[in-house]
Amino acid sequence: MKKQLRMLAAGGIIAAGACLVTLIYALSLTDQNATERDFIQYWAAEQQLAHGANPYDVSAIYRLERSRGMEEDFPKVTVSPPIAFFLAAPLGYVSAKTGLVLWLLLTLGCAALAMLLLWLLHGRPESRWHVLVFVFPPTLSCLMAGQLGVFFLLEVTAFLYWRRTRPWLAGAALALCALKPHLFLPALVVLVLESAVRRSFRALGGLVAALAVCCGLTLAMDGQIWAQYGEMLHAARLMDVFIPTLSVGLRFALDHSARWIEFAPEACACAWAAWFYWARRARWEWTRDGLLVLAVSVVCAPYAWFTDEAVMFPAILAGIYAREKSVRAWVLLGLITAACFVGVFREMQLPSAFYLWTAPAWLGWYVYASRGSQSASAAISAS
Repeated sequence: MKKQLRMLAAGGIIAAGACLVTLIYALSLTDQNATERDFIQYWAAEQQLAHGANPYDVSAIYRLERSRGMEEDFPKVTVSPPIAFFLAAPLGYVSAKTGLVLWLLLTLGCAALAMLLLWLLHGRPESRWHVLVFVFPPTLSCLMAGQLGVFFLLEVTAFLYWRRTRPWLAGAALALCALKPHLFLPALVVLVLESAVRRSFRALGGLVAALAVCCGLTLAMDGQIWAQYGEMLHAARLMDVFIPTLSVGLRFALDHSARWIEFAPEACACAWAAWFYWARRARWEWTRDGLLVLAVSVVCAPYAWFTDEAVMFPAILAGIYAREKSVRAWVLLGLITAACFVGVFREMQLPSAFYLWTAPAWLGWYVYASRGSQSASAAISAS
């Protein structure tokens, strides 16, 4: 009882501190500050929807962003499919400044919830390594930029937590990952194979049901939204833009015009994931084997940003528990983290080639940390 009261008091102090910091931060903000973050693209899209306009209208969104003080020479337009616009609908009725504060509170809350689920998932350890989620460079960058990576982190963590006890809910928790399906495709291949092998489609059913609800509610807001999305993608010419991923870097290095090269790593990752699952189907554990597939999915994605790497934190945390007493592992992790912080605190733009190495580095560290050790998943495999 005393331990629970101490935890409750600590949680209250942390929450009060977070609210105080957020209040001080909010008082110093202006609408122009909001335009300096990627968050503005989601706010502008919801403003368009709230007024019955096209949320993918590049010209209209740019005018809206410029009216709030944007100084950049190009608009920030979301290229995510219209899966869950209804969830962010309140942004259409508040100022850019207020929307940014609400967005920050939401992302902080999601990071805190992911942290709690990871702590429970690892058997409520006395150590507090799960708190590192707030200083994990991709998570921190995501919070600063107002990007989506923290939402994906929470969804993946919720799936891992509910995968056995509430498979329907675990599948439904992955719905928003459809905002960037290419980021999770090899993991989805494994989920489909696992469902077929075990003849249990509850997780897939939950995912499909949640997607249907999300798409239906979004269509209710704008019946033409999918056509508008297609027009925007055609005009955006995303394949001509450099994105700091292994896939895009490979295409730009070998043959800029050979667009198929960009999808080759993900195709290989899907084939590898299918083989990897099949070889381990009798003893498959998402909290061990699935984390490796997830990390490979991020590394091989044809379109991803540094902020999306926040979904790799469960793998990094598992590696930390596996090599908790290894000085070499900690030094290596510290070097990778410090190098990433250079980009975060120098506010390097997300399209910078600086970020080409980060996802492979996290993957490499996790493989090194988890090699030959089962301790990382010992507690959570039985949960």
